[in-house]
Amino acid sequence: MVSSLLLLPLTSKLEKISGKTIPPTPQVSPKLAPPAPPDPRPARLRRFLASLHCPVSFLAEDFVHAADDNHLDWRLLPSISVIESGGGKAYKNNNIFGWRNGDQTFPTLRAGLNLVAFKLGKSQLYRNQDVLGILHYYNPDPSYPAKVIEVMNRISPAPQLMSAIRAATHPPDQLAYAAE
Repeated sequence: MVSSLLLLPLTSKLEKISGKTIPPTPQVSPKLAPPAPPDPRPARLRRFLASLHCPVSFLAEDFVHAADDNHLDWRLLPSISVIESGGGKAYKNNNIFGWRNGDQTFPTLRAGLNLVAFKLGKSQLYRNQDVLGILHYYNPDPSYPAKVIEVMNRISPAPQLMSAIRAATHPPDQLAYAAE
């Protein structure tokens, strides 16, 4: 900018001497990337939870973000909440996941969601497990994984619903979802 100001007097003098107007130098603007398409998962999850009259439907975006932040399948946390508390219909202590047999107290629903997501994604017990492994440790009842996976498939039969969009906008290491 300073160089432009220094050239201004010189340009004006040249215009007066030659009698010609010198066109301004065109400004080259950087190409802006097209905006990323909206993530369809929160809307899909919100519709699913609302169809079951789940009070936690307002947390749809939080479920998706917590799953992404902790490298979990985005359908896992809401499915556990549907099985454990009817999606927020019956719970105590802001614990919609039945965490620690339902005895764990959380200050808010979001705090509980974020802690459970962190534990399932990054704690030593659950880390590097696929969905079946996580569910086996979460609840050792042999019928439990099938119940949760049924809900997951009702939310979306395609766990990689966003894979095409994410591949275009995120590095590959951020695409990791737990395998089924």
